[in-house]
Amino acid sequence: MSKAVSNTSPLLYLYRAGVLEWLPQIFEEVVTVPAVVAELEEGRRRGYDVPQLSRYRWLKVRAPLSVPSEWFVTDLGSGELETMSLALEYKTWIVLLDDRRAREIAKAAGLNVWGTLRVLIEAKRIGLVEKIAPVVDKLGDSGMWMSKEIRRRILRMADEIE
Repeated sequence: MSKAVSNTSPLLYLYRAGVLEWLPQIFEEVVTVPAVVAELEEGRRRGYDVPQLSRYRWLKVRAPLSVPSEWFVTDLGSGELETMSLALEYKTWIVLLDDRRAREIAKAAGLNVWGTLRVLIEAKRIGLVEKIAPVVDKLGDSGMWMSKEIRRRILRMADEIE
């Protein structure tokens, strides 16, 4: 079982889809960073439906020792920067990111990157759910953007369409 460090969007979307509790069943340990906690707290303050991370005892918060200075020019948010930086400190961990630019940078840094949709595929693979299509639809309904082609590709990968 792998360990993972998550950015804001996977936590948010899995929460809104009602499957955030899958993370500790997929990963041996799940960690996030202080900037993600702050982003979600700000969202709650503004009235958005976001998870209150302190309710999830399995989720640990850990700050990175440092952030590579060259990443500051990438126009990424503090959540992505801290998440990727912590993942650099634990290179064998999976980093959960959805933002395309953050994923590109993380992959270039040699990190193992999963998005929210990859988490769903893994949940099906290990038997947490029979079909991910309803969850994929919930993600779309809760604000996660995905093209029809991405939806088809994910469902094809999950053996739910040909």
